[in-house]
Amino acid sequence: MKKNNKAVIVLLNYGIIVAFLLMIVIFSIASHNFLTTNTAFTILKQVSITGIISIGMTLVLLTGGIDLSVGSIAGVTAVTAAICLKNFELPILLTCIIALLLAIVYGAISGVCVTKMNMPPFIATLGVQTSLRGLAYIVTGGLPVYGFTKAFSRFAAASLFGIPLQVLLAVVLFVIFIIMLTKTTLGRYLYGVGGNEEASRLSGVNVTNIKIMAYSISGFLSGIAGLVLLSKTSSGQPSSGSGYEMDAITAAVIGGVSLSGGEGRLSMVIIGVLLMGTLQTGMIMCGINDYVQQLVKGIVLIAAVAYSQFSQKIRNRMVAAS
Repeated sequence: MKKNNKAVIVLLNYGIIVAFLLMIVIFSIASHNFLTTNTAFTILKQVSITGIISIGMTLVLLTGGIDLSVGSIAGVTAVTAAICLKNFELPILLTCIIALLLAIVYGAISGVCVTKMNMPPFIATLGVQTSLRGLAYIVTGGLPVYGFTKAFSRFAAASLFGIPLQVLLAVVLFVIFIIMLTKTTLGRYLYGVGGNEEASRLSGVNVTNIKIMAYSISGFLSGIAGLVLLSKTSSGQPSSGSGYEMDAITAAVIGGVSLSGGEGRLSMVIIGVLLMGTLQTGMIMCGINDYVQQLVKGIVLIAAVAYSQFSQKIRNRMVAAS
């Protein structure tokens, strides 16, 4: 019986990898050009921005919250950096520092709304999302900001040993935060707050600070994603970053992060990110139009959440039976 339980747990924990490999096989059969090095790098470059944002989303989800403002933070960060570079002609390093500090502030605002004002995370971050998107349109007049130094665009075009720098950046950030979640006190606190907030509070953990820190880090990572997006497009557009919040949530949930908090591994979120990128690229290569792609992505999100809830019920039953 115990062996059967172990097999079920393994299937629940790693079933997403099987689904990912199956998807690769299906698209390889459907399109002869899918299983190539160029396609692999296309997918990696495509998901690098989503991957960076999904790290911050995972931290927030682990605390039992959610952050709908990540896409808007990425967009307004791109606009801010573009304005600093073009209108004020600031150095690239100073521009990045200013944009990232503001991104941290945006994330902290969400955290304060959730903790100090006791607002539901969904409402708080939705309000920040809408406000920041409006701010981006106000400061740009609804027009893209372009014409700044081309040196900023070199990052997105550059590579090291044939690997795009933006992909390497995403990998480095994943490694850093995987270590943080698994090896540091902050990581244990994030899991603890999401798993049992009251128990964490009684044990001396400053739950308010932990949550604000999670949202602030999420804002910081969204800011990094916005800078990468700006380097990639060479244009600060007020609409940029739209939809990234849903892609990040989907990737995290597919990777096994619980929407209830306290459960999930960042290493599996990588698989979720790659699965979403593979799905989108595969559908494009198979000639599936944008409307159907949106439908499929929505279905995938619903299926991921349903699978997450189903897995949790199975685990609870197994724990009760033992």
